[in-house]
Amino acid sequence: MKKTGWKQLVLSVLGALFCKISVMGCYPLVPAFFAAVYLEEQGRWLLSMGMLTGMVAFLPITVIAKYAMSLLLIGITVQLSEWVDKRCYTAAAALAAAGGTLALSIFGGIFDFKNQVTIAAAICEAVFIFGFVILAARGVHLFLEEGEAPKQSEYIRDGYQEQRLLNYAKSFEGLSKTFLSMSRQSKMQQEDMGHLQQELTGRICSGCDTCAVCWSSANPMMYGVFGRLIKNLMQNGEADEETRRSLNEHCQYAGHVEQEAVNVFEQIRVNKAWYNRLLENREVIAQQLDAMAFIMEDCASESKILDREERRRIAEIRYRAKEYGIVTEEIHLFQKNNSHIQTVLKVRSKWGNCVAIKELTRVVTDVLELHMKPHKDTRTFIGKDTSEIIYEEEPVFHAVHGVARLTKDGAAVSGDNFSFLEKEDGELVLSLSDGMGFGERACKESEMVVDLLERFVEAGFTKDTAIKMLNSAMVIHGEDDQYSTVDISSIDLYTGEVSFYKIGASATFIRHKNGNVECLLSTSLPVGVRFEIEIEQAKKQLADGDFLVMITDGVLEYLQTEQPEETLEEIISEIKTNHPGLMAKKILDQVMIYTGGEVRDDMTVLAAAIWEN
Repeated sequence: MKKTGWKQLVLSVLGALFCKISVMGCYPLVPAFFAAVYLEEQGRWLLSMGMLTGMVAFLPITVIAKYAMSLLLIGITVQLSEWVDKRCYTAAAALAAAGGTLALSIFGGIFDFKNQVTIAAAICEAVFIFGFVILAARGVHLFLEEGEAPKQSEYIRDGYQEQRLLNYAKSFEGLSKTFLSMSRQSKMQQEDMGHLQQELTGRICSGCDTCAVCWSSANPMMYGVFGRLIKNLMQNGEADEETRRSLNEHCQYAGHVEQEAVNVFEQIRVNKAWYNRLLENREVIAQQLDAMAFIMEDCASESKILDREERRRIAEIRYRAKEYGIVTEEIHLFQKNNSHIQTVLKVRSKWGNCVAIKELTRVVTDVLELHMKPHKDTRTFIGKDTSEIIYEEEPVFHAVHGVARLTKDGAAVSGDNFSFLEKEDGELVLSLSDGMGFGERACKESEMVVDLLERFVEAGFTKDTAIKMLNSAMVIHGEDDQYSTVDISSIDLYTGEVSFYKIGASATFIRHKNGNVECLLSTSLPVGVRFEIEIEQAKKQLADGDFLVMITDGVLEYLQTEQPEETLEEIISEIKTNHPGLMAKKILDQVMIYTGGEVRDDMTVLAAAIWEN
């Protein structure tokens, strides 16, 4: 017999034994215990048989009918409630048990004067039954849930799987270090000089009749002449007059030797350039391996499972959800790396009807004593089919954002692109990229930058890693003079902290609720210029009502003032609005006054504001 079956058998035996307990001529535990246990769906017939057996064995014959009718009334009430309302509240079962027993105690005495109980005793019995059902129903549910092993699912990661991921991560880190240990060579090394000399003697001197004489160990003169020739080639790309004169004195093929030396030197230089290019590609691979290692380490320690530590809370969620007609097939609690709680449930409607998701949300929030919200793509109702619902802690802040943009005069499309990405873990990522130049070509470059950044961030990469991988891809793919700026603002909606990542980007402004404006500048090169990229980072704290304004360089370049950043600070501080979209539009309207109505470059303004929930 299964563990739950044994517990139900124990409950039925207890029900039979409770029939022996009498108070003031009443047996209040009979209907009270029956109602508390009958609310559970399994084992109802076993419970009914146990209670009837106890009543026949221990109750006087004159009161068996009363309590049998009370049990029948409780069963009918619960069943009807589940059939009509698709749920049965504990309070309804408690009221049926208490009210039915009270009515039978009062009116049943008409036919049994000998064993009639007083009205006071009947009322006390009813109050006891109501309170006992309310308290015991939860206890019975917890008793049945206690000790149950958490159901395994794809979310449960055991130690072996985590260790395998960590081992893979270490392997990728080792490969990355191997690739990075291959240093580039920008100058000719001693072995290159030896290779050049061997190449020349092999091509020219090997067929000369005087080769043995010139390169004999007793005649070191040719070694010195060739050494000076190679040194001249390394420094100037050709031999100087003194080296030519010495070569002519000692070699009858001096002109041919010099020309051949220049050709060999050029070939070695080209080979070295390709070798360095290969090493750069290996650096790209090393960065990607590092990123993969990071993702694996992050997956291995992404969250801590709290199923065993929070057994009682899980049982409480099941119990309360049951009252709304919701069957919870699985519940898992996780503590994520940011210390916030995530709840994953697999639920369905018990009776095949539709139950509003807000009912389950209320249950999860009350039990965990946290503000929980379902993922955005969660369906509105729970139906007969099992569905997975994921809850996250609700952030302290919520964000509202807007954008305003203008396209350069004469251009068909804007070279600026942007994105707003609000992740389920309470992070808002604003990305802005300005492609070099204007028109369709610049638009495609900046669009690729924003699209790749969004994909990397959604996949779980850190901003640093995402930018490095993006830069590597653009260096390999990019054409001449096709670069793009990267401007990222990442807002943690739990704390209000914002992190800035700038690569060749224009200024970013923060307008505080009191009207003060801060400005953050960048001096780094755009992405795609070189493999070693400098990422400028900064962190600031936002508060309720603060605004964040991001712009492309077209907004500042044509303000025609000595201090364009200070001018834009004044413009932002003077705008009186709490609507981010309207703020972005008013900023561009003011900038157009300074430019005389001309749009000499693409202009984009992103604005975001955070507010406490």
